[in-house]
Amino acid sequence: EDLLPTMADKLGGEGLIKELCNGFQLLMDGKKGLITFDSLKKNSALLGLQEFQDEEIKSMIKEGDLDGDGALNQLEFCMLMFRLSPELTGGAGRLLEEAFPQI
Repeated sequence: EDLLPTMADKLGGEGLIKELCNGFQLLMDGKKGLITFDSLKKNSALLGLQEFQDEEIKSMIKEGDLDGDGALNQLEFCMLMFRLSPELTGGAGRLLEEAFPQI
């Protein structure tokens, strides 16, 4: 179930981005500051999402990896979450610009 629209309604754009950034922190490799295959596999299991197969994890990383480094930085992760939420697509640009003015 897509909860991002509900979160956006309750938290507003800035609050939603803050929560996405918190999610990024939970999933990232603390040493690299990126979500890698290994960190996503390990940390998703800690969050009770261990049903993901290796190929699904690789596919998730590949889908969001805009710079081709094989991992997700915070901006790529947030953009991926917006892309995966069709209901938010219309307002995604505004919300991202609000949180990341350098875009």
